[in-house]
Amino acid sequence: MRIGVISDTHGVLNPRALDLFRGVDHILHAGDIGSEDILVALRAIAEVTAVAGNIDEFHCGDAGENARVRLGGLEFFLTHILDRPQWPLDPVRKELRRAPADVVVFGHSHLPHDERLAGTWFFNPASAGPRRFDYPCAVGFFEKKAGRWRSWHVGLDARSEAVLASGKHLNQLSR
Repeated sequence: MRIGVISDTHGVLNPRALDLFRGVDHILHAGDIGSEDILVALRAIAEVTAVAGNIDEFHCGDAGENARVRLGGLEFFLTHILDRPQWPLDPVRKELRRAPADVVVFGHSHLPHDERLAGTWFFNPASAGPRRFDYPCAVGFFEKKAGRWRSWHVGLDARSEAVLASGKHLNQLSR
């Protein structure tokens, strides 16, 4: 099973993201979608679970503030604004206490994140929309092979690939 993860498109869908997602089983969008057209384009590739972000006023099409989906045996919880994995915002912390998740997918910061804390995997694919500061434009993936899950980021241009390879901004929210 392969899952594509995207966030912070801000109404712009990079053609490279579409190419990279061809063949995935499911797509997760972690908010700041920017337009229902983005969801339509992604749904032409695979089933989509999405949350809306603050630029969407936490509603875009059928995407609301939070979502859950079970894929390949993992419980995914999606939210746009997490704050920091060690100190999630109160509503997120309460929701995870009510119903734990294996993976928390979030956006908003535009920073790539891939970290496991206290048994929960926190993942931010970075922004797939317009470039912000010196952050990478990227998408992420989860893949289950031989019963094991792995995750990674893919830059949407050469500069973003170089930033990801350097590790410069990875897990910056935990520093």
